[in-house]
Amino acid sequence: MTPWLGVIADDYTGATDLAGMLVREGTSAIQFLGIPDAATCVPEADCLVVALKSRSIPYAEAVEQSLAAARWLLAQGVDQLFFKYCSTFDSTPDGNIGPVAEALAREVGEAITILAPSVPENGRTVYQGAMFVGDVPLGESSLRTHPINPMTDSNLIRVFDNQSTSTAGLVRHQVVRQGASAISESLDRLKSEGHAFAVVDAIYDEDLDAIAAAVAPRRLVTGAAGLGIALARARRTSTDLSPQAPSRPTGRAVVLSGSCSTATQGQVALHKQSHPSFEIDPRALAAGDDVVAEALAFARANAEAVPLIYSSADPAHVRAVQDELGVAHSARLIESTFAEIAKGLVQDGVRRLVVAGGETSGAVVSGLGTSAIEIGAEVDPGVPWTISVDEPRIGLLLKSGNFGSEDIFSRALEPEQRTSHNEQPEGEE
Repeated sequence: MTPWLGVIADDYTGATDLAGMLVREGTSAIQFLGIPDAATCVPEADCLVVALKSRSIPYAEAVEQSLAAARWLLAQGVDQLFFKYCSTFDSTPDGNIGPVAEALAREVGEAITILAPSVPENGRTVYQGAMFVGDVPLGESSLRTHPINPMTDSNLIRVFDNQSTSTAGLVRHQVVRQGASAISESLDRLKSEGHAFAVVDAIYDEDLDAIAAAVAPRRLVTGAAGLGIALARARRTSTDLSPQAPSRPTGRAVVLSGSCSTATQGQVALHKQSHPSFEIDPRALAAGDDVVAEALAFARANAEAVPLIYSSADPAHVRAVQDELGVAHSARLIESTFAEIAKGLVQDGVRRLVVAGGETSGAVVSGLGTSAIEIGAEVDPGVPWTISVDEPRIGLLLKSGNFGSEDIFSRALEPEQRTSHNEQPEGEE
């Protein structure tokens, strides 16, 4: 089997978000954590996902890593590259979406490339070039206070142009509703006007289906998981068989939460009501306290109770800590602590980790030295169980900050999975 889609994802949970949805649509997917080397054994799959931690690093490093991932994927024979970023376009004035998208377009010689972050099933839509989170414009949603990438502008064209040397035009919803041919014509017109990118409106899943049909021949597309699902639907035929997802993981479980998103705070609060919890204090880390040893001792003492270890806090508390310790320093302290805790938990025999937050998930899998994961069934939309391919085999549920219903921690660990599609997340870490 030659893979047809090669995904470059800018964070680990965003990658599993897409991969889980692809598996739901009957597309087999393998996710690599970091850029594989030439000696890596590549299992057969329709889609190969390279997950990077490039969303919030200096943009020159993000470009370098993304190009290396693209070249590896192209060497595997993929037909199309997909640069996957957050469905709330998480980025800063410097990038990294703009610089990475430009570099990838130059790499494959694409004259105009779409920007399509809509995920209607999760309440992310784009209309007249503006991003909405549910019924709220992005710049007025809880993402405006994101501790790392605050999104204060809902106009995606303006956001992209501010971080890019290129300009983006707009394919309006009225055009999208006319179908693939009209979308292609609009892209050609924007290209003739000097635009190298195009924000594409999408409110409904059928809008994404039309977009996917329009861009099927292109070597590069960019967007969020919604577009990935549409690309999979466009490729699927009536004879395709859904791949068999790996068995649901079993064994001792711990919940690790570093996300400060609104949804995760609610999930943490609910879990704390009936499970023991341990809070990581960044100030104690900065003072040199052995918080890792304390957390591991706590987990051992509560081994059968699905304990929670968390640093999640409300925005005001996070800002106070960042003002005192510095944004980058406090983030590094917390991430390195979660990495060490995860490593210690696995050494102690824990075999299931539920991890909330993109940066936290990246720190955990890096600390474990996990090279790749098999994608299993979703617990909630965009939140699948995964199984590490390395020994020992670890079940990892890597959850974006604002994904999942309030009781996702407990439901993820039930013997029989029930998938909830009723809760719509507000944003994503």
